[in-house]
Amino acid sequence: MWLTIFALEFVGHALFPPPPGLDPQNQADLAAIMAQAPAGAMAMLVVAWIAGAFTGGLTAAKLSHRHKRGAAIAVALLVMAGVCGMIYLVPDHPVWVSALGLILPIPAALLAARVVTRPKASA
Repeated sequence: MWLTIFALEFVGHALFPPPPGLDPQNQADLAAIMAQAPAGAMAMLVVAWIAGAFTGGLTAAKLSHRHKRGAAIAVALLVMAGVCGMIYLVPDHPVWVSALGLILPIPAALLAARVVTRPKASA
């Protein structure tokens, strides 16, 4: 989960770098960066969270012997906790980003668990 989110956020930052002279590590610059960020950058962030919930849920479901859906949901809850942390630390994100980050991880993880538990077609 974490590697997927990290990798996709890295791609997002490469595709949509912060404006020159603004440092994303500087809390004071974050508001300006958020104000100038294109919708594509915000969408990439949501895609990273959803993909992280899916890949993490897939891995957790594969590793779980009995509670595949529960394991996948646990990963989704971790993603949602990260989104809550983002909302707290950087409250200037658009509402749609925060909303999708809190709504979509569980369906993504449940889809991953379903992929793992799907009956195999007999040959």
